[in-house]
Amino acid sequence: MPVYKCFSCGKEISDKALKTRFSCPYCGCKIFFKPRKTVKRVKAV
Repeated sequence: MPVYKCFSCGKEISDKALKTRFSCPYCGCKIFFKPRKTVKRVKAV
């Protein structure tokens, strides 16, 4: 299940919560982003 973050307050919002209404339940903001996972880079020898 994808998890989004509110751009204004930074709280995590599940995909299920966004299906019913397209605004943050905490602050009412309508801008979201999907956080990327950090990839660890290994230097080749």
